[in-house]
Order: sequence, then structure tokens, then C-alpha cells
Amino acid sequence: MCLSAFCLRPPRRSSLKPLPQSPPNHPTKTEVPAVDLPRSGSDRDADGSQGPRVVVSTQAGYPMNIISNHDFSNGLESWHPNCCHAYVASAISGFLNGVRPSSGGNYAVVTQRNESWQGLEQDITEKVTVSVKYTVTACVGVYGDLHGPAGVQATLKLENSDSSISYMFIERILVSKDCWEMLEGSFSLASMPRRVVFYLEGPPPGVDLLIDTVVISSERMEMMVNTQNHVINIISNHDFSCGLEPWVPNCCHAYVASKESGFLNGVRPNSGENYAVVTQRSECWQGLEQDITAKVTFGAKHDVSAYIGVYGVLHEPAEVKATLKFENSDSSTGYLSIGSAFVSKGCWQKLEGSFSLTSMPRRVVFYLEGPNPGMDLLIDSVTISCDDTEVCRATSVDENIVRNPQFEDGLSDWSGRGCKILLHNSLVNGKILPVKGRYFVSATERNQTWNGIEQEITGRVSRKLAYEVTAVVRTFGNANNADVRATLWAQSPNGREQYIGIAKIQASDKEWVKLQGKFLLNGVASRAIIFIEGPPPGTDILVDSFVVRRAMKAAASVPPSDEGFRDNIDSRKVVSTNIISNHDFSRGLQSWSLNLCDGFVVSGEFGPLKGVTAKTGSNYAVLTNRSESWHALEQDITNKVSTGLTYSVSVIVRISGAHQEPSAVKATLKLEHLDSQLSYISVGRAMVSKERWEMLEGSFSLTSMPKCVIFYLEGPSAGVDLLIDSVVVSCSDVEHCEDVSHGANIIRNSSFTDGLNWWNPLGSCKLSIGTVPEEFFPLAKDSVNHNQPISSHFILTTNRTETWMGPSQIITDRIKLHVTYQVATWVRLGSGATSPHHVNVALGVDNQWINGGQVEANSDRWNKIRGSFRIEKRPSKVIVYVQGPPPGVDLMLSELQIFPVNRKARYKVLKEKADKIRKRDVILKFSGSENEGLVGASLKIKQIDNCFAFGGCINRSNIENEDFVDFFLKNFNWAVFGNELKWYHTESQQGKFNYKDADELLDFCHKHGKQTRGHCIFWEVEDAIQPWVRSLDSNDLLIAVQNRIRGLLSRYRGKFRHYDVNNEMLHGSFYQDRLGKDIWAYMFQEAHQLDPSAILFVNDYNVEDGCDSKSTPEKYIQQILDLQERGAPIGGIGIQGHISHPVGEIICDALDKLAILGLPIWFTELDVSAENEYIRADDLEVILREAFAHPAVEGILLWGFWELFTCRDHSHLVDAEGNINEAGKRYLALRQEWLSHADGNIDTQGEFRFSGYHGTYTVDIATASKSISRSFIVDKGDSPLVLTIDK
Repeated sequence: MCLSAFCLRPPRRSSLKPLPQSPPNHPTKTEVPAVDLPRSGSDRDADGSQGPRVVVSTQAGYPMNIISNHDFSNGLESWHPNCCHAYVASAISGFLNGVRPSSGGNYAVVTQRNESWQGLEQDITEKVTVSVKYTVTACVGVYGDLHGPAGVQATLKLENSDSSISYMFIERILVSKDCWEMLEGSFSLASMPRRVVFYLEGPPPGVDLLIDTVVISSERMEMMVNTQNHVINIISNHDFSCGLEPWVPNCCHAYVASKESGFLNGVRPNSGENYAVVTQRSECWQGLEQDITAKVTFGAKHDVSAYIGVYGVLHEPAEVKATLKFENSDSSTGYLSIGSAFVSKGCWQKLEGSFSLTSMPRRVVFYLEGPNPGMDLLIDSVTISCDDTEVCRATSVDENIVRNPQFEDGLSDWSGRGCKILLHNSLVNGKILPVKGRYFVSATERNQTWNGIEQEITGRVSRKLAYEVTAVVRTFGNANNADVRATLWAQSPNGREQYIGIAKIQASDKEWVKLQGKFLLNGVASRAIIFIEGPPPGTDILVDSFVVRRAMKAAASVPPSDEGFRDNIDSRKVVSTNIISNHDFSRGLQSWSLNLCDGFVVSGEFGPLKGVTAKTGSNYAVLTNRSESWHALEQDITNKVSTGLTYSVSVIVRISGAHQEPSAVKATLKLEHLDSQLSYISVGRAMVSKERWEMLEGSFSLTSMPKCVIFYLEGPSAGVDLLIDSVVVSCSDVEHCEDVSHGANIIRNSSFTDGLNWWNPLGSCKLSIGTVPEEFFPLAKDSVNHNQPISSHFILTTNRTETWMGPSQIITDRIKLHVTYQVATWVRLGSGATSPHHVNVALGVDNQWINGGQVEANSDRWNKIRGSFRIEKRPSKVIVYVQGPPPGVDLMLSELQIFPVNRKARYKVLKEKADKIRKRDVILKFSGSENEGLVGASLKIKQIDNCFAFGGCINRSNIENEDFVDFFLKNFNWAVFGNELKWYHTESQQGKFNYKDADELLDFCHKHGKQTRGHCIFWEVEDAIQPWVRSLDSNDLLIAVQNRIRGLLSRYRGKFRHYDVNNEMLHGSFYQDRLGKDIWAYMFQEAHQLDPSAILFVNDYNVEDGCDSKSTPEKYIQQILDLQERGAPIGGIGIQGHISHPVGEIICDALDKLAILGLPIWFTELDVSAENEYIRADDLEVILREAFAHPAVEGILLWGFWELFTCRDHSHLVDAEGNINEAGKRYLALRQEWLSHADGNIDTQGEFRFSGYHGTYTVDIATASKSISRSFIVDKGDSPLVLTIDK
């Protein structure tokens, strides 16, 4: 059996203790006492070393208390009043009348409370970790005008990575006046938020909250710190106190034996209260393993010790081994033996060993193995510790590598970067206060933007590992907003310097903001300094805290099909879909949340509950330590339900425990509404016993869509365990539960045949119906959905006083999540228009604006809009509207259509097109076949490479990362440089040139046979031009342009196959505005003269997706024709391809138009951005298939593929540490699909025929006497290719 997510909650108890009396007439304090700054090094040990950051009780055997200043002996240090006031009462300052401390000499008084949630809080982010159970004990009281007991509550506030805030209830008790009471509870984090704040709250407003002491402890920390030897255990859940999480049985079964579940006969734990049992082992190597990739580093020695035992029929001691398994970047697997021990039955044995890594594999797994098959392996505890504390701390995911991050040690470890830094506990008479600790720092007297505050982190940051940076910052001394940036400076052993931009945010002098970002070092850094910079000179930077820790791996994406959407099923086929994720607990408790109780999943036949086996599958969930009847299991189904549908619910349940009578189990929906009010819907109820599984059934329907919908199970009495075998929630409304109806218009009354029904004016404008002239029909028929009739009516919008005013329709109930919708309509300007204006189809999704397509419209003709959109999160309201022209201009709309796109159906068409243009019939003729006995011989043909250009963007630092290089070389045949060839990189300061980076990248590409594009000679957008160039007058600017083009093209003559001559001329006009219209053609002419072998490209964005009226295919064509008329030797068309929710038909339409020019088309900077990796993969597949199937397209280059080295977030194919995601897997799968293979026999004519993609092949021939291998190339051509293969 297997237990996961297992954490037991201790029994709750309440201890009442009278408040000791104090002398009368005490002085009353209502303000926070002033705090003095500590002396440098005041928190260091006597020997000068930094002590551990966790407070440790001085009494032997006591667990660690992670709360700083837990008894207020240091005043309010580390504590913060939450929108109220607080002070510490002591014998010196005076106690409240009649109230003396319970345990020490002080207590905190939280006063002037206007809300019940106001109280005292402490940031514990750096002191907690996932999968650890923490016990909370607080001695609390209340004081004031109170007529009965008042509730006091302990709570966690969690700030998540997406900036959302959630709260975790710990415990609540009732407290009476004049007595101290003990609040006790516990919590465990399933994932690590960005910030964790513990706080006490609860009495009614006006009542003071008293706090004597607070203890948060864990006797079994995930990363136990030995205060004597500074030893860190990198093994998570080392003593199985949290079940098996995150241990994994290796092709066998395992469970945790405990007092509650029962121990094996005669076997008690050695050190704690649990041990793991690894059973049903059919091979000696089967055992228990844990992934420790993120916790080890090369160059450090790791010591291993494990207490192990064996169980079963044993006649002699059995050998148990500790082993490391390595998965390398080339997908090979290696093993390293750590140590072994011979174990006898009936005793625990200590296994010891050590290891050190000389290089970092892609994955490192530690496992225990060894007894003979049939023997059970017992594991009491495992420790892997690092003898180099500094290295191990830097490698730990949760460890902050920044020293003195909240300036509790003053300015120790910090320095000014070209300026002064000062320590403060407040500014502006207390108006600016620290957020987290007691102090903050200002970087002042700044006279350069790069001036700021810095810390050297050399030796604490490792290469090829991703780090996350979080700093709380603001500005001072300037009322305007300004950029604040986090930057890393790194120097390699050969002296090369590199600046890595980490994060940027707009900050002000009005509030603290969080600066967040990630970075990765590709190469070895002999020195590394992290700093904050950015605002203009004269503006101070304030820093409250600074955290740099290993970046947590992103949560695994869920395929859209698991969220109620299946794009690959015929739209007319009705399939009952279970909207519950992980419905049978086959993935542990993933997707489920424990509601104030504990739980685990039992897998296999041998579980802790005797006689209980799963009903439908091989797993069931156990909910235990339930102190209220409503404590159980829940799942958020907000994104999976819709209004107006009926959902059927069926759950297989039973109970367990001392309770003898049947008990009611209920299924319930909790609805959180937009006004934050809660309501509940009873779904179903069943009487359940211990003897057998029962079916709970019910149904529900939503009449309106709340902000949040939670499905949960509840009901047995407190103390009774609830067992859940499986949960199914499915749509039973056949008419509405069909899959997405592809091509069906979701706009009601789209042809306006029903007047203005379903349509409303947005704002105070007026709508009326008009008639479309007959000449409109031939044009309209080509653009709108052919399944719908063409209407002769249109909506006329008048009295427009704002640009956003126009016709609108609410479509909330017709939108499905994760579906790509195509937009098609025709618009025209009416009265009041004297020139063209932008018109766009917009969607208001709650408070977000989404562009559904855009065009520059005229008043003399109808203008087509084609666009697309997709919604990823369940909205409360979606409205579509048409907007854009300035006030006073009338707007006409005809035949608006929005319909789901059937991508899969189009793929069939694209495959046929691709095979037609990318494949060629081949006839292989084998010379001497009759004499050499080749007739009938078997052969295998394998394509080695497709000659179609697939490229990727690289930069200089990437080639120092072996994993990056390996992926690039295997999967791309072209390269483009990210910045190294751009003018602002090669000549950032006038006359100071840097071609070294480009030279080294070019040498790298040529060494490995990769073709290169030169990007770019010039960039027309002013923001991308370095300041010294922008400051030149027209004469000096022309000279600079000439020097740039001659210097670059002469240096690299013949080395770049392509050049983007002047980037983004549809979106910028810097050089043209200053040097005249002929300057663009001049750039092309000069480049061609200096390097005639290079193909010269125009290059621009948003050409292919209909979302930008500045860069339509028509405007791009006109620009190219104008340049050609002026003599520009344009050789290719570059489409950048930074696209979201692509629609194949729209892309193909743009390519068809551009192809009229007869020039090769390349996607030069392709990326797609979607947070969900499966959706990202789908989007990428759309563009790759469209491009590969179009005869005018000759190449595709991705603008980055490695996380942290892409243009847009959520566009990478490989994460920062080398793991290929779903989008990367889809790319690789398509590359494999576009390789041809064949096998068969040589015919009697000595020939073999096949059809294959253009590229390089090998053929292997096997005869009775010998084997022959040859290679050949299939190039482009319309007629069959006849090749003679010599013997």
C-alpha cells in the first residue's frame, strides 16, 4: 500500500489558567516603544559565526520554535500590528489592571482595534517549508468591555506567486476576560507560497487582544538544523512522519507503519514513531526512492546515514544498499553505489556512506534497495547531510542566499553601488515604516541610474540553477513613478563581465511594491554581485527586504481535456465528462484540498485499515482527525461548471473508527459570490456504515455564476474517519453537454434579422438597423463563416461621445474555457468621418480588455476584421463590443461572427498540403543488382535531417551551458543571435565597439554547421536606439548610419546567410523622419553592395494574426513594393510571429497575400505564450503546421526556447534547468513526424521506390553475404528523383 499527504493532527485541548493579579494603578501604554538600532554583529555568536536563523529552546528535548521574540522579551521586535496599535506590558512599563504575565515577565497588548481581523503578525516565510507539520501554541487573553467569551484565532496569510492572497485557518478558541487560555492547532503547507505571515486575530472591535507567548514548532523539520554542527538534512520527510510524501516505491508497494495503523509483529520504530515498509518486492533492486536533484550540488561531500531493517523469512543477514541514480542530459542513466550494510531480522542497522558529484546530471535520485525478493525492507529514517554548510544552504530550495536580508544586522554585508546607503526605522515622521522587519535601507546621493544597493553573493549561487528574487522597494524624493530594477553582475574566470536583468517594476514614493524575477547563470562565475538600481539621478531607492532563493519548479500543467474541454472529439458526439480531477485518487491527493483535517491515500491491498480495499480502482482516500462534522475533502470546480446545466454527482464512500452506528455523509457546494458572501447548496446525502461501500448520489444546477464554486464532502460525526473511493460529477444535460460545436456562431441575432434583440448600446450612444447594399455581398461571403447566411442588415451606431461606445452583446454563458475563438465581421465608418480610423472588436472580460481583431476602417467601403481570442479563467461577465473611431463618428457593423475553431480538422488538410510540397517521389536504383545478389535484399531507409530550416535564438552566455548547447545542436539547423549583432550591443557608446560576443557565437555556429541570420543591422523603432545615436543631428546621424553598415557588413562579409536590414519599419520611423524617405532603400542598397551573397529581409510583427491595424498584410505588401520601386534589393519577407491564440485560417490568409510578391517568407522570431503548457503546445503546433504546409515559407526560427531566455513569459519549450515541457515535446514530435522512413525489399528491376521529405537519408541493405550502408540527399523537385546507389 502507499500513503500520501499524511499528516496527523494532535488532539485539541484547552487549558484555562487564571490571570495573575497585578498591583493597581498601573501606567497604561498605547504607543509602540522606540527601538534602538543593534550594534553590528550583535546577533552573531561569540566566535563571530552567524548563528542559525531558527530560535532553539535552551531546555533539552524541546523542539525548535520558529517564532522570533516569542515571549516579547525584546519588545515588539519581529512583530507587527496589523492596522492597529500594540505595545509590550512589563514590570517596568506597567501591567494592565489585574493582569499579570502567564509565563514570563511580559505580554503584548494589541489595542485600538477597529476590526475583528486586526491583531499582531510575524513573517515566517523563511522558517517554514512544505510537507512539514507545524504545531502552534499561543497563550492568549482579552481585555476590555466584554460581556461574554470572545473568539481568538490563529491564521496564516499566504501571498502566492500570482500575487493572489489566501488564508489558512489554524485554530480558534473562546477566551474569557481575566484568564489566560491556550490556543493550540497545527498546519502543513502543500506548496510554498511567496510569503507566509502568521497572525493572531479575533476579539470584537474595541476589545484588546493579549498575547503572552507564541510557539510554532516541528520536532521533525524537513531540513533539520543541528545548532552545534550546522548539519542540514536534504531528505524531505526523513522519518516518514508525513506518510510517504515525497518518497516513491520503485516497482513495488510501500506504506508507513505507525501506532495508529499498526506496527509489524515485534517491530517498533528505532528513533521516532513511524517507519516505512517496502513490500511485494519481486526484484532485489526494488525499494524506496526520493528525487534530490534540487538539493545537491557538485563539489560538496554528502554524508549518508539510514536506519534500516528487514522482515520476512530470513536465514542469514541480508544486504541493503544505498544508491544514486543519475539521468544525464543525453538521456543516459548511471548509478553510484554509496554504501551497504548487512541486516539481520529483528534489529535495526545503521547504513553509512558518502558521495560527491563532479558534475551535475539532469536528475539525481537517491534510493534504498537490496534484500532478496520476497523480503520486506524497513526504513526508520534517512539523513543526507552536506559537510559544506554554505554550499548546501545555497543549494536548498528554501534557503535565502542573501545575508542580512531584512537589515536586522544593520548594514552588514551590504554596500552602496556608487552611492551612500543609510539604515532607517522610519522616514517622514513615521509615515514611511518598514514592511517586514524593523528597518529598511535607502540608497541616496545617487548621480547615475546604476547607483543603488548591492551585495556580493559569490560562492552562494550555482550555475545552471534557476533562482527567484523578491525585493520590497519604493522610491523617495521624487513624486514621479520610476523604474526600479534588480540586476546581477557576474564575472567569469577569464574576466568577461555579464549583466543579467532580473526584474523591473514601476515604483513610487507612495507605497512599497514587490519586485520579482528569476535568473540563471549559464557559466561559471568567479564573482557575482546582485544589486538594485534604476530610478533617475537624485531619486533615492528604499529597500525593505531582499530574498534570493532557488526557484520552485512550476506546478505541472493540466491538459485542457482534464478541465472539461476536449478539442479532438467530434462536436456531434455526446460524451459524459467527469469534471472532477484525480477522481479515483490515483495521483494521491493532487487537486484535492483538506478542509481542516488530515488525510492520506491508501494504495494496494495491504493498508492500515484491516479488511478495507478499494471499490472501483486500487486507491481510496482516508480523512482523519476530523474535529467537526464538516471537516473533510474539497475541490475547486469553478472553471468546470456553467450556468443552466444539470450535473449528476455520484460518490462511493464509507466510514471507519470507533463509531458503531451508520452516519450521514453529504455532498455540498460552497459558493463564493462577487460580493464575497458565501452560500451553500446541498447536493446529496447517504447513510454510510463501516461494513461496506455505499453510493452517495445527487445533482445540482447553477442559475448564476459565482466567483468560486467548491465541491466538498462532509458529514460523519467528529472523530469518525471518512473513506472516499471515487467521485464523479458529470453533466447530464445531453443537449448542452456536447463538446464544442466548431464553426457555430455564438453571437445571437448576428444578422440583425430580429432587429436589435440581444444587442445593447455600450454607453449613451444610439443603435438602429440599416440595410447593406447588394455590392457588399460578394466581399462578405469570403470572410464570414460559410455555414451562416449573409444578412442584408447592419447596425448603425450614432451619438457616440467616447471612443469605446458601440454595439455590444453579453456572451458570458456561451464562452467555453481554453477554446480558441475566431472573430469575423465587417465594419464601416459613417457620418463624421473625414479620414480612416481604427476599429476593433473588443471583449470586456470582467475588468480585462481583450483585442478580438482590428482594422483601419474607411467611410467609402466595408472593411473586414478577422481576429481571435481565448479565455483561460472562468469570468463572471463577458461582453463583446465594437469600438474605436473618435467621438462624433458614426459606426456601422454587419454580420458579427464568433465561433470555435476546429484545429484538428484543419490538420488533416495541412498534412496533405505539406506532403505535396515538402515530399518527393524517389526511385533508388542499385547498380550491379543481378550480379551482386541484391534482388530481394531487405533494406531500411532512415531520414537523418529535414532540409527545411528550423532555427533558434541564442545568446553568448547560452553556449556556456552544456545542457542548452546539447538541446540546440540536436534540434535546430539555423541560429539567430538575440542581441549580439544589434547596434546598441556592438556600439553602445560611440566609437567603442564590441564584436567579441558576435564573433564567438558565429564561430560556435560555423563549428557545428549551423546556418545564421544576421539580426539586425538597424532598428527603426526609436525606443530600441541607443541614446548617443538619438542625440545626433541629421548630418552626423547619416555618417553614423554609413559607418555602422560598412563596419558590420565588411567584417562579416559572406558569413551570414540573411540580414534583417531595418527592423520593424511598419512600427517605427526614426531614421526616415530624420534622413528622408530614401534612407530605407539606401540601407538595402549599401548592404547588398557590401555583401552580395546575403539575402536581405524586411522584418515586422503582428502581420499574420489580424490584431494590429498598423501591420496588415496589405500594408506590408505596399511597403515592400514602395521599397522595391526605390531600388531596394529585398530578397525575403520576415514575419516575426510573436502570436497568441493563433487561428490557422487567418495565418494562411496572410501568407497567401504575401506570397503574391514571389519572395521567400520566413517566420523569424516565432513564439507563443500560454501559461498552460498543453495550450502552449497546441498553439505552437498550429503555427508550425501552417508554416510547414505553405509553399512560400522556407524557414522557422524560434525566438528563444529555454526559460529565462525568451522574449515573453510562458513561451519556453525547456525550463531553466533543462526539463522539456509539453510544448517542447510537441515541437520534437512534429520534427519526428516530418522525417520519412521506409523499409522493404529491392524489386526484380533492382529498384526501391518511396516518397520522402526533402533532406538527408541513409539506406542500409542486408544481403545473405554482407551489409551495405550508403547516404543520399532528396532535394526539391516536381518529378521523381532517380538515384543510383553504388554497391
